[in-house]
Amino acid sequence: MTAPPGPRPGHRAEPKETEPKAGPEAEPQAPPPEPAPTLAGKVGAKARRKLWARRQRVPGVWSGLGMMGLVGWSVVVPTLLGAALGIWLDEHYPGRHSWVLALLVAGLVLGCFNAWRWVAREDAAMRQDKEGQDDADA
Repeated sequence: MTAPPGPRPGHRAEPKETEPKAGPEAEPQAPPPEPAPTLAGKVGAKARRKLWARRQRVPGVWSGLGMMGLVGWSVVVPTLLGAALGIWLDEHYPGRHSWVLALLVAGLVLGCFNAWRWVAREDAAMRQDKEGQDDADA
């Protein structure tokens, strides 16, 4: 037969404290321990990371060259269109000032603005994806 749970005969039970000590002799209380991650939590986190990795392709050399080309074309096209329009205007409506030079500069400024806006939007999207990944890992 087994003994009932509780103090063994001959041993004194220690009194339990019901209230924490106050004052200088009080011990600092540690925060409650975090619960151990469950198997389902670990599997869910791993699945989220795998899904995110599948959505996020690792950019290669060709991807980087493509990005540079895209930014370059976003500057070149408005510049060339401005120059072409300037040549046409100079031929049909000659004046004291060169339309080619004025519209070439205007196209260049417009192209640089477009490229800057596109790069800023892509940067914001990458930062948002990064923050989303960090939140999922936490």
